[in-house]
Amino acid sequence: MSNLERAAREVREQCLCTKFRQASRALTQHYDDAIAETGIRSTQFTLLIALAQAPLVPLTKLAEVLVMDRTTLTRNLTPLVREGLVEEHSAEDRRVRAFALSARGKKVLEQAMPGWRKAQAHMLHALTAQDVQHLDRILNTAVRAARPV
Repeated sequence: MSNLERAAREVREQCLCTKFRQASRALTQHYDDAIAETGIRSTQFTLLIALAQAPLVPLTKLAEVLVMDRTTLTRNLTPLVREGLVEEHSAEDRRVRAFALSARGKKVLEQAMPGWRKAQAHMLHALTAQDVQHLDRILNTAVRAARPV
């Protein structure tokens, strides 16, 4: 076995990033299927949920909360603004872009909740309560550990 083959096997078997991304993709597909009839994806659902928790949030703060870089967040917000689910506003400081959930966005989010609840119930049924607690702790710890100091 070559060095490259050994390295590839090591990454495939041990890389936490790879395992997190595989889990993330599987979960994303599961939740996407559950809310598909609303016309949004789970990634968009997450953005709408974050905006539902704050009446008007600056882009930088939203990026921080969602653990996203501003460029990626802007790219993900653009279709939501275009579709009228999210409104863009100027903050007191005109250089700051802020976003809010529109009335249409609230309606779509309400329509998505039953599908989300169904997907969530499926996952909670598949995992034990102890698994969920451990997973929550592990994921929160991983996010903190991976963020810059």
